[in-house]
Amino acid sequence: MSEPFVIELTLESPVANSFRVAQVAGMFDLDLQKASRETITLTIPPQKEDWRLGVIVGPSGSGKSTLARWLFGDRVLSRFSWPSDRPVIDAFPDLSIKQIVGLLTTVGFASPPAWLRPYHLLSNGEKARCDLARALACSQTCPSAEAALERWHRLLPPDADKHLPLVVCDEFTSVVDRHVARAIAAGIHRRMQRGELACRFVAVTCHYDIIEWLAPHWVIDMATRQFTRRCLPRPPITLAIVPCGREAWRAYRRHHYLSGSLPAAAECFLAVWQGEAVAFCAVASQVGNRGYFRISRLVVLPEYQGMGIGSAVLDTIARLYRRRGCRIGITTSHPAIIRHCQRSPAWRLVAVRKHGSRGGGRNLPRYRGSRGRAVISFEYQGQSDHSGKTHAVSSSQPAQKKDLPVAMPPTPHLN
Repeated sequence: MSEPFVIELTLESPVANSFRVAQVAGMFDLDLQKASRETITLTIPPQKEDWRLGVIVGPSGSGKSTLARWLFGDRVLSRFSWPSDRPVIDAFPDLSIKQIVGLLTTVGFASPPAWLRPYHLLSNGEKARCDLARALACSQTCPSAEAALERWHRLLPPDADKHLPLVVCDEFTSVVDRHVARAIAAGIHRRMQRGELACRFVAVTCHYDIIEWLAPHWVIDMATRQFTRRCLPRPPITLAIVPCGREAWRAYRRHHYLSGSLPAAAECFLAVWQGEAVAFCAVASQVGNRGYFRISRLVVLPEYQGMGIGSAVLDTIARLYRRRGCRIGITTSHPAIIRHCQRSPAWRLVAVRKHGSRGGGRNLPRYRGSRGRAVISFEYQGQSDHSGKTHAVSSSQPAQKKDLPVAMPPTPHLN
């Protein structure tokens, strides 16, 4: 299709005929017919390149939701109904547990303890990720609509694959704070680039700050009524890894899927991004294996999951110990960590234990092992090929005790 796509929409809202309406119209010389009607004109040039990410943005009342419904129809997803007496993992009846775990991990909701909670007990950031997961799950069953031309197909080049599912999220990140919004947007971009989201995604939002983190292929700005083709890289995420005391664990332990305790003599680290302590890592010596260390705790706060922070911290801590002349590994059942280690040439698969490992027995009563839980062990071999835009830099400057969180806030601060 070589002709521009010209969109003309009329926004109308009836004005009630009342005495006060007449008073206001007289006071401010308002034409009631014009006051209740607005025409939106938008010209979209012919598209030569395919796309996967798009954004419709604009202030409240600018017509972005109206445009989205006109373009995409029933594909604009509304709020989902969630069971109040069952965990969120039970809200995906058509998917296997493996598919559910993969989907939740893909949207950055990678906290197994939170999977077992009802939706209404989750934080706003966790709810937003769950809604996104449901939207992506629904997209897998939506028809591709290739048989009939839909309006939004005019946004595609002629040779585009119309079989790809389409996900349109209205009010994208509208109920979460801006740190969480950036994390969600960056997570979608990251997984779209890695091929983990096999769909097209359109965000409809009033927040301009997520655009650089989502890094869409096109933007429709309803404030200026302009369509812009763009594909700019998202900003890099640079983390500072700093030593910390054991007391920092208190802000993270409830988010860990295993024991809330730390191994004795564990060396602890915090990952700090833009003044926020966003992740915790603890390293302990391997029982019965002199000179070998294991990463025993690695927790990213739920608000910051999905951005690649966990894997960046994992690789950085492992490199730190290798520079010390030590061997280091990790034994985990967490799907995101397993996936990262399997992909990275810096990690070598050591063992797969379908039934876990036994505890420490009488000699080490506090060592629980992983009996009854399938785990995979990896050992760090060298430099990671960490090709993403989330980087961690270790620092010898310790975090001050007065700066560490002493309660369990969702986003502890480091000043």
